[in-house]
Amino acid sequence: MDNYPCSAKFYIHSNTVLSEPSKVNHLKNELKRRLKNDEQVYGTWITVESPIAAEMMSSLGFDYFVIDTEHAPLDMRMAQTLMQAMRPDTKTTPIVRVWWNDLVAIKRALDIGAYGILVPWVNTKEEAEMAVKATRYAPNGLRGCGPRRAAMFDPDYLKTADQEIMVIVQIETKEAVANIEDICSVEGVDATYIGPADLSASHGHLGNMSHPEVQKAIDTVYDATKAAGLATGIHQASGSSIPKRMAKGYNMVTIGNDLIYMKMGVQAQFKELGIGR
Repeated sequence: MDNYPCSAKFYIHSNTVLSEPSKVNHLKNELKRRLKNDEQVYGTWITVESPIAAEMMSSLGFDYFVIDTEHAPLDMRMAQTLMQAMRPDTKTTPIVRVWWNDLVAIKRALDIGAYGILVPWVNTKEEAEMAVKATRYAPNGLRGCGPRRAAMFDPDYLKTADQEIMVIVQIETKEAVANIEDICSVEGVDATYIGPADLSASHGHLGNMSHPEVQKAIDTVYDATKAAGLATGIHQASGSSIPKRMAKGYNMVTIGNDLIYMKMGVQAQFKELGIGR
């Protein structure tokens, strides 16, 4: 685990020692600060293994990207490449949805430069605690010390990472809804995020996210999260319209993904030209 020293003055790779880079880029998670201030932010899902698409989308004004390594065919190498492709002047914050609430998966996502993690399938207080510990260095957590790209241009990364990294837990089951107050009580959790597809399946209404029982569960999560002073996140409309979710006061509003926008662009062009397909 200790491929890199816990002093960020030098960076070691194999037998080569590189001096501290001249251009310093300190980790300052503006998205986390905005959410703590109860602001509303807008993001999208990155699912396509295309650096140039990620570069272009990072210029469009999204507040955050969620790079999806759970369902999309993106491994850690591609997730890092997509973050590197983001324009240097972008205001978009990179978040990685890890493939599971796993210590190594979370560590690797942070080591390649994610500013936050979205952890799927968090159902209990203990699972939320595990997710937080995976993002914190000892003695406050279990994250191994080897930040690689994350600390490449940030000599203070090891001092600030615990405070700057965001932890977002995804609520996707009846069990999670039942335990939502306990989950929200975990120190270090910054936001909850509705996983609508699995939540509908868990309630016996697979694919029917507008079902009243599913909507009631979504409202329960929203109310408990707000009561705990945490940020609320919603994926797409999740059975309701995006404007309604915005009006309700959700903090993180995810609109579309790269693949959907590609399809929408083609469909809009065909419609404009009267081309039927």
